[in-house]
Amino acid sequence: MSTSRKSFVAFGDLLVRLNPKGQQRIVQAEEFEVRFTGAEANVAVSLANFGVTAFVVSKVPDNDVGQACVNSLRRFGVKTDYVRRGGERLGLFYLETGASQRPSKVIYDRAHTAFAQSGPDDYDWAAILEGKDWFHFSGTAPALGSGVVQALEEGLAAAKARGLTVSCDLNYRAKLWSADEARRIMGCLVPQVDVLLVNEEDAQKVFGIRAAGSDVSTGRLVEESYRQVAVQLADRFDLRRVAITLRESISASANGWAGLLYDGGQHYVSRKYLIEPVIDRVGGGDSFAAGLIYGLLSGFEPQRCVDFAAAASCLKHTINGDVNLVSFDEVLALMGGDGSGRIQR
Repeated sequence: MSTSRKSFVAFGDLLVRLNPKGQQRIVQAEEFEVRFTGAEANVAVSLANFGVTAFVVSKVPDNDVGQACVNSLRRFGVKTDYVRRGGERLGLFYLETGASQRPSKVIYDRAHTAFAQSGPDDYDWAAILEGKDWFHFSGTAPALGSGVVQALEEGLAAAKARGLTVSCDLNYRAKLWSADEARRIMGCLVPQVDVLLVNEEDAQKVFGIRAAGSDVSTGRLVEESYRQVAVQLADRFDLRRVAITLRESISASANGWAGLLYDGGQHYVSRKYLIEPVIDRVGGGDSFAAGLIYGLLSGFEPQRCVDFAAAASCLKHTINGDVNLVSFDEVLALMGGDGSGRIQR
């Protein structure tokens, strides 16, 4: 099924990513690579790459840095009609890429950003959502302040009134807000969501729903426990679907990777991939979300949806940067079993 007429809207912060070259530590770096990113924008880039009409809703400073960020999104085919201008600055984060037993590290610098200082008056949701099919946000957006929460609440109300499907990646970041704050605010937002995406830790930290027998610090995942996590989330918040990424962190350089989808009646689990070496895991969850949303927009059967999402996000781990730059055909090839990595001539 073609998604050429389907349209997707992502609401969230836009950021600068600064990382030392290769796997240098931040303390030894003499230069940094610059990329523009954002959890929701990463999803939009993937969907635009797969042929969906994808819009980003955000706010950037009215200066050259803000323009460079907008240009980056446009380069990947994302529409920026609803990116407002104004405010003080663009947020940024520093990424130190780990290796073997040394983990990756993120340092945020996101205070007083244009997006964090935005509010309901910045976004005309009636115009933004008119004729659209899907609305997406993640937990990193409401973590940035009350004005963003109010804007998001109005966006969710407008989306539900117009019959859009709403998805949320719980995306808990302890460096942005406390678990108690996240529980209070996300507990009010998630009931307005149709499709919730979580990882192996966030359901426990935010909602106290634990995957019994699993231990992410050792890479031990018990599939049945995650089936129960999905059921509990769906029942608590009356969700249509819950998707969980299953990451086995063998080391910073080697991960097992799979996905689970629950549709309220049945569980569907993807094939598990061994990713070694992991080139860049940042954005892995965003690429999974994009693959799942693409499958649902395309009318895929549930098993095909989670298979597509897992394969797309597996390939993302092999690409430097936050965004997934693989084609639809490359995802299908991996789904079909071609993981040999042989040169294509």
